[in-house]
Amino acid sequence: MYNFYYEQPVPIDFGADKIKDLPTILEKYKFQKGLLISAPSMVRNGVAQKIMDTSNGKIKAIFSNIQPNPTVQNTDDCVEALVEHKCDFAIALGGGSILDCAKVACFVATTSYTTEVYFTKQQPITHKGLPLIAVPTTSGTASEITNVSVLTDTKRGIKAPLASEFLYPIYALLDPMLTLSCPQQVTASSGLDVLAHSLEAFYGKKHQPYTDLAAEYAAKLVFENLLVAYHAPNNLEARINMSLASVTAGMAFNLTQTAAAHACSYPLTQNFGVPHGEACALTLPTFWKLNSIGKESKRLEAFSRRLGFEDSIDLANRIDEMKKDMQMCLTIEEAGVKTEEDLKLLVANSFAPNMQNNPVDVTPELLENLYKSISSIHSNS
Repeated sequence: MYNFYYEQPVPIDFGADKIKDLPTILEKYKFQKGLLISAPSMVRNGVAQKIMDTSNGKIKAIFSNIQPNPTVQNTDDCVEALVEHKCDFAIALGGGSILDCAKVACFVATTSYTTEVYFTKQQPITHKGLPLIAVPTTSGTASEITNVSVLTDTKRGIKAPLASEFLYPIYALLDPMLTLSCPQQVTASSGLDVLAHSLEAFYGKKHQPYTDLAAEYAAKLVFENLLVAYHAPNNLEARINMSLASVTAGMAFNLTQTAAAHACSYPLTQNFGVPHGEACALTLPTFWKLNSIGKESKRLEAFSRRLGFEDSIDLANRIDEMKKDMQMCLTIEEAGVKTEEDLKLLVANSFAPNMQNNPVDVTPELLENLYKSISSIHSNS
């Protein structure tokens, strides 16, 4: 018997060349003073300035001092820019790092506190922040329609999600044309992030009928289009389908949350420097196999067959084949985990709250064995 709640509060405006509609959207909301929060690459290639120039003077400045895996300090710097220009709205143009930073900054700018206070849960997020229009330039995080941002606290060495119903953007403008300039390795890593969102949404404990539909459709699109987008970056059809896969996966995992592969990705990124999507994909096939012999086995086997695979093992192996084709790391050694001390650190730091969303209970002992199974040293022993 089903018992669930589904919500998707962010309007999704999708299509090639949709960015041209931005001035009309700004008029619709009657915005006056805005900050364009953008990626350094969008500033370098002139896209950010072009968007500013077509805003009829409504965008007052561009802020781009945001690094991959945005920090608490990046967010505070963005807050300072929003306050300085007395903004009544913001536009986030970039990948997940830009969008995540912007979502939190738009809230913190309406408070008297710093980002750290909310990141460390000293204060709750209690109201909506400045209105944010989210314009993704990668097919990966779906942060444009989710209520979560992942930030890094460099003082404490912690990378963690911050979630609230008040962090939703007010509008998601998805133009796949903006992803054509996405570098090849970013296409690979972000595309694997989409696949992780899809598969984890499907097997996560909080899954429900509508998220199942979205997760399966998104996964199918990734299996059919990611390698095309990787090898033929200017293939617009593949880029459109990957953009569609990303936002569709977001419609699933925003409600189910992520699970074990994402929990493991945080220390792989924070402690070993592996890009987020690549870090998620390192353990994703292993967790798909693990969950396929647990209580979700029938669902995962049927899912795998519907996507054209022989069984769950075949699907998991296909992920590894894709990773190899796109030069993503395949073993923990390739990810920088080279000693027993490294492995102990990785295991200890892998138990973020979303680990509890995995249908098979994961203990430190089990996780250590799973990591060893994707080790070039231990797997053949």
